[in-house]
Amino acid sequence: MRLEGGCYCGEVRYVAEGDPMMQAQCHCRECQYISGGAPNTFIAMPVAGFSYILGQPKQFTRKDLERAVTREFCAECGTHLVTRAPGLPAAILKVGTLDEPKQFQPQMAIYTCDMQEFHAIPAGMATFEKLPGH
Repeated sequence: MRLEGGCYCGEVRYVAEGDPMMQAQCHCRECQYISGGAPNTFIAMPVAGFSYILGQPKQFTRKDLERAVTREFCAECGTHLVTRAPGLPAAILKVGTLDEPKQFQPQMAIYTCDMQEFHAIPAGMATFEKLPGH
């Protein structure tokens, strides 16, 4: 699969190639901050097939968390593009940044332990209180 995308203003663009590692919606509290309150929809792609093809994002990592993720975003418009988790060889792409969001085929909802009453999970979708297998 080949995915292309970028930020709202067009300053940062990326390409990701390979087999998706996970396609999901995350309901964790941290993702709610990033999304503005909704679950965060994402496709995890192999890091080896990911690259920025225009511009470079700014990065943010919380210093008060032991295994904090690094969030990459456009310094101009603020669009959150990618998350990188320690030890995970993936670029976690935000579905809203894809040129073709219809390529997103969600398989599961994760971290439903933090789900809000106004969050919706499609009927029949697999759900996990945290991550699958944990």
